[in-house]
Amino acid sequence: MSAGGDQWLADQFYRLEGNHWALQNAWVTSHLVHKVGKWTSTAAALLAIVLCTHAWRSERAAAWRWPLLYLVLAVALGTGVVSLLKSVTNMDCPWDLARYGGAREYIGLFASRPHDMARGICFPAGHSSAGYAWISLYFFALMVRPAWRWRGLAVGLVAGGVFGLSQQLRGAHFLSHDLWTLATCWLVSLLLYLAVQPLLKRSRSTQPAMPQGERA
Repeated sequence: MSAGGDQWLADQFYRLEGNHWALQNAWVTSHLVHKVGKWTSTAAALLAIVLCTHAWRSERAAAWRWPLLYLVLAVALGTGVVSLLKSVTNMDCPWDLARYGGAREYIGLFASRPHDMARGICFPAGHSSAGYAWISLYFFALMVRPAWRWRGLAVGLVAGGVFGLSQQLRGAHFLSHDLWTLATCWLVSLLLYLAVQPLLKRSRSTQPAMPQGERA
């Protein structure tokens, strides 16, 4: 952000699209990745909630209670914290800026913003949080089957990366917006995992052990 990397990358996308955001309303970026991607993430979260509810009501699934509760909370908090940050950081999207056909001048994260300038709600990136929040699958796998942890991490990274790149191509975000979203979701997932671990160990001490699989 401070070294100009954001603008350099956005400049390349903007130039390749003909010096306007040609993909802003394209079917692939606007409908398939943005809308369908968000619906898919929401459906996955609802499935996790259903499975979590079942685990807490069934003794046979008791070993899955804390891992599934962790997953539900991590996804909800990851997207929620990003949304909260968007509401207070007050930064514009690339498509709002005069450099890319908009009407506003670029104002840095810690720079003073003119009082008469409309609020910006583009930092960090909200849409990519619907993908990056699933890096919590890494820690979920550590709880239930450690050998799968890298697959879980890949799901979150790929989903967030695709969502983020699509939004950058639309002019909705700079690269740093997505990187901060990734860092936020990772930190939320890690801290929640550390908080849940003692509860999970205590629960397993009174329940039959869950198969752990081979540790990679």
